Amino acid sequence: MVSRGSYGSGGLLTGRFHARKLTPSVITFYTIFIFAFSIIVFLFYVRNISLDQDPRRPFIYRQSNSQQLPELHVHDKQQLWDSPFNHGLHQCVERTTKYKAAKGFNRYLTVRSNGGLNQMRTGISDMVAVAHMMNATLVIPQLDKRSFWKDSSVFSDIFDELHFIQSLKGDIRIVSELPKNLEGIPRARKHFTSWAGFGYYTDMTRLWSDYQVIHVAKSDSRLANNDLPLDIQRLRCRAMYQALRFSPPIENLGKRLVDRLRSQGGRYIALHLRYEKDMLSFTGCSYGLTDAESEELRILRENTNYWKVKAINSTEQRIGGFCPLTPKEVGIFLHALGYPPSTPIYIAAGEIYGGNTHLSELSSRFPNLIFKESLATSEELKDFTNHASQTAALDYIICVESDVFVPSYSGNMARAVEGHRRFLGHRKTINPDRKGLVGIFDMVETGVLEEGKELSQMVQRMHKNRQGAPRKRHGSPPGVKGRARFKTEESFYENPYPECICGSKSKLEIT
Repeated sequence: MVSRGSYGSGGLLTGRFHARKLTPSVITFYTIFIFAFSIIVFLFYVRNISLDQDPRRPFIYRQSNSQQLPELHVHDKQQLWDSPFNHGLHQCVERTTKYKAAKGFNRYLTVRSNGGLNQMRTGISDMVAVAHMMNATLVIPQLDKRSFWKDSSVFSDIFDELHFIQSLKGDIRIVSELPKNLEGIPRARKHFTSWAGFGYYTDMTRLWSDYQVIHVAKSDSRLANNDLPLDIQRLRCRAMYQALRFSPPIENLGKRLVDRLRSQGGRYIALHLRYEKDMLSFTGCSYGLTDAESEELRILRENTNYWKVKAINSTEQRIGGFCPLTPKEVGIFLHALGYPPSTPIYIAAGEIYGGNTHLSELSSRFPNLIFKESLATSEELKDFTNHASQTAALDYIICVESDVFVPSYSGNMARAVEGHRRFLGHRKTINPDRKGLVGIFDMVETGVLEEGKELSQMVQRMHKNRQGAPRKRHGSPPGVKGRARFKTEESFYENPYPECICGSKSKLEIT
């Protein structure tokens, strides 16, 4: 198009030369005009080239083998990274006009928060709500030091304690420790019922007639996901997404690592690769492992006292979609979605089981894998060594801030990150349909289906509506009755819509 325009302009000028005699000044004018026009065309052409080569823009890596990625249109390229349309929804955690702060200054709730980082975070947020419902003062929770990771961190090592206390002062009173004069008095030790509602905790206030201190032995899953007062649900969101800010050292390093990721390639995927020894052992998933590795995991499961299920059928687990995706399966999955091999992928995980032996099955497809250890200096990480919850907090920050988040398993961190990203504006989260993908992976493994256009179309259709778009929280599946239905409901912290995510009445209601 440019050459045709240049040619036409030249013809027009030639005709004018024959029509009249040109003076030196006119010749000079036309010479300058043609030179300036050529410069403009050249700059426009160079600009287009530079835009195409901008490292922040996704591009298609053309492979020479049979696994060549399907060619995408420009619109499709953008869709790889764009967040789903949020219909004007926004976060809303304001108190209603009927809300009153708890004033239980002479009643104290002490808590032992169990589990890993995100299990503790959701449990602490629940305990904030429980303290309000029971009109009690919350003592800063004790963190789990006996879980699989045996992390010795205290509350202030992981969270900004002063910020936690100050930001919730309009809701409940929080103190750093139990008053000295109450340390030796008898206290009620309670295992509150799982997924309990407002009425249950109202009834539990009868304990205050006999005790001044109630100790909660476990904090996880103590509160129902649904059917709680709006103000209680919004209090849970204020606690989870605003009050439980990480400690300054974690926040500062986490933000630096995000900036470094952005400087390397602009956009990045955060992959929560839950292919770790404890998770594989807990779920009983041995697909793709050697016999020796499978036996090692079986022995670990057998010797872990608080894991109730000891004998697990690995094949049934995988067919049911209860196993984490293997590194190889993640590679096939992301390839099929259309992400080019050059895509920066941050690996949020502990030590990958089997090390490079299994990780290479992902890196062969996506060589640009990035770990904390490659982003941060050893000096920056030294204070976090042997503190799994603190390093998990760094992963959490990087995952929440990523352009795309992909969890290989729906564990506590995956659910917490997805919920936080929904709260922040429905940032793109691709949740693999592990049960549906099993058949596809098996066809690839047996050679029935090759990686290419057909596979991509199948995977993309399957995940069209699994990318974090707004929707109301799911209840229990049909037919589930009794208390079992509470366990099968979607976690409140996985999707805090509709209580903590609002839209004007004129907007489309999402169902």
